[in-house]
Amino acid sequence: MRPLKLKIGHLYPDVLEVYSDRGNVTVLQKRAEWRGIDVQVDRIGIGDDVNLAEYDLLFAGGGEDREQMRAAEDLLRKRDALLKAVASGSVVLAICGSYQLLGRYFETVNGHRIEGVGLLDLYTIGGRRRLTGNVVGKLTIFDFECTVVGYENHSGRTYLGSGAAPLATVVSGHGNNGEDGWEGVAQGTVFGTYLHGPVLAKNPLLADHLLRLALKRRTDRPHLPPLDDEWEWTAHERLVRRVAHMEAACPR
Repeated sequence: MRPLKLKIGHLYPDVLEVYSDRGNVTVLQKRAEWRGIDVQVDRIGIGDDVNLAEYDLLFAGGGEDREQMRAAEDLLRKRDALLKAVASGSVVLAICGSYQLLGRYFETVNGHRIEGVGLLDLYTIGGRRRLTGNVVGKLTIFDFECTVVGYENHSGRTYLGSGAAPLATVVSGHGNNGEDGWEGVAQGTVFGTYLHGPVLAKNPLLADHLLRLALKRRTDRPHLPPLDDEWEWTAHERLVRRVAHMEAACPR
């Protein structure tokens, strides 16, 4: 039997990379390879003409404002290709600035509106005060209770529309906007979050959830044998205790 193969596209690694979010790609790659899955990772830059639907999983990180503007312009040119990829079942994980770009628009603190690709039912308004610090939340994507941890540092306030659901509810920290108690977004196979860390390193169940969704393009019954995640869970549990003064809820 031929081994499964997973194809990952890393969008704008040269301009959307200020919090080492590329570590999420490494986490996904290694967790797949440790299970005998062949992984191909391609870097997709500004101006590259690629068929995004060829990728099982697409990732984009966060960047400074100027670089984010450059990425936004190119992403608009790739909008149709991105929509086709998601329609074909591609999984998308977007962190911070790229999370904002997948919505309807981003309005700066000075009132300048930047068009988003409209993949997600959300919008973002710039704020004068940054929302920073460790975050503990509870994931909404499972039928069991599971905590999620990470670090946020953003000035944008993101608000979800009726077509989107939060990735997590906030236990400690600010989340999307510091008002509604939500963090991130989960809309079909598209996920966005403000959590850095990289977020998947300390949240192995979330990483495996994305892998399973991506592998559904390759097989009807994706199977991921358990891994030894002792270090990952130790980091997760310590952060939950220190930040939220509670016990982590995820089943090991």
